[in-house]
Amino acid sequence: MTSMSRARVARRIAAGAAYGGGGAGLVGAAVVGLVLAELRLARRHVGNGGGGRVPAADGVYGHAYDIPGEPPLRLTLLGDSTAAGQGVHRAGQTPGALLASGLAAVAERPVELRNVASPGARSDDLDRQVALVLSSPAPVPDICVIMIGANDVTHRMPPTRSVRHLAAAVRRLRTAGAEVVVGTCPDLGTIEPVQQPLRWLARRASRQLAAAQTIGVVEQGGRTVSLGDLLGPEFEANPRELFGPDNYHPSAEGYATAAMAVLPTVCAALGLWPEEERPDVSRREGFLPVARAAAEAASEAGTEVTAAMPTGPRGPWALLKRRRRRRVPEAEPATPSL
Repeated sequence: MTSMSRARVARRIAAGAAYGGGGAGLVGAAVVGLVLAELRLARRHVGNGGGGRVPAADGVYGHAYDIPGEPPLRLTLLGDSTAAGQGVHRAGQTPGALLASGLAAVAERPVELRNVASPGARSDDLDRQVALVLSSPAPVPDICVIMIGANDVTHRMPPTRSVRHLAAAVRRLRTAGAEVVVGTCPDLGTIEPVQQPLRWLARRASRQLAAAQTIGVVEQGGRTVSLGDLLGPEFEANPRELFGPDNYHPSAEGYATAAMAVLPTVCAALGLWPEEERPDVSRREGFLPVARAAAEAASEAGTEVTAAMPTGPRGPWALLKRRRRRRVPEAEPATPSL
């Protein structure tokens, strides 16, 4: 499928989400039976993706930067097992802890982490998670990171419904005053036990959803980072290092790779990243219609998309950035929040 074709599909899904359309399945009704049969077989090998202990990583990171009287930055994670950090054994290996530590180092300020993500969650669980965040007596987070979408694909949630729930979550958080960064649907076509033709179908479905998510998020004032290829070429080439023991969830190294991709955009959303916002042509950055930017980003991990202009010849435009990653070391133990 060409980039323009992917852009058209993503635009159609996002439009259906915005205007209440029901939406067809991501891969078409003709192959649904085959996909479900293959998924059931794959799940016997990788587990259900929802069980297992998740290390508790909530707390304050970066105490070396503590300034009396200055509150810490507040970071909240929402989403599924990837956001929760399922598959690793230590809190410091979870994406939330890695992001909190990295953000503290860049901002030179402590960061208070709260994680409300739930293993096995689909996009329709975001309403509950956002309610948890906004009903808390604590101040509204400075920034929220959402990782969601894999379970929507494996459970055949209509993509328009998936994008509608995600866009609503971003809108509520942005209205409350939080910056929002979304790690879009990862590439499910690289999970080791999954065989062809499901691998190809899963990759296509994942990228279609990721592109549509990008349009929905950007239109609500959030930023996205493609996680597609983090479960793509890098994972495919190093499955023993980047996948955990269940061959489904990322390992500690896998989560560090994801955190390296997301951290620059988190920092940029808070005005902390040292790079200029102007696009670097040598890195294939630039201003594009939002659907085209979404399709481009879905094909390359770590690509950021953010709103640029409210309208153009072909609708809203976005800025596509490929920010340079920084190594994220394993986080130090957090101090429990007060």
